Amino acid sequence: MNYKTRFAELKDEAGIYDLYQQVARIPGGIAREVDEITPGYVAGNLQKSIRNGVSLVIEDPENPGVIRAEIHSYKLEPRVFNHILSELTIVVHPDFQNQGLGKRLFMDLLKHVEENRSDILRIELIARESNARAIEFYQKIGFTSEGRFEKRIDTKTGPFEADIPMAWFNRNFGK
Repeated sequence: MNYKTRFAELKDEAGIYDLYQQVARIPGGIAREVDEITPGYVAGNLQKSIRNGVSLVIEDPENPGVIRAEIHSYKLEPRVFNHILSELTIVVHPDFQNQGLGKRLFMDLLKHVEENRSDILRIELIARESNARAIEFYQKIGFTSEGRFEKRIDTKTGPFEADIPMAWFNRNFGK
């Protein structure tokens, strides 16, 4: 199928909300639970990403307007962090996972930052320690592990889990 990445727009808010609702139903699919995915949560992320970060989406080519995958990251409020895109979140609809949509979004995000955002030195994300597949993928595309936040995730079904902070560095920063 011919999937295309594009910048998210405010009009995508409802489609992104629906996507997050679907992904939140999968245990471990996203850190937030279904009842934590509110229209306000999605609107806030989208507005911050459009204003001072990046938000990319992939629409279903057979159903225009239906969002199948989204990635966003934005600058934090204090100016001392103005060189960082943080709070990175990526979601891919459960029926469209393992088709390369997540990889496409990540690669397009990193390419956009390298080519167009010389004001950004680093992109940060945090991965759950049990998500070894994601951590390995992040490392393959250039992210480095920066430690562990021990006992940060309450799994509700077992022991607490660590979060792994990771960062990618823009080689074109300041150019």
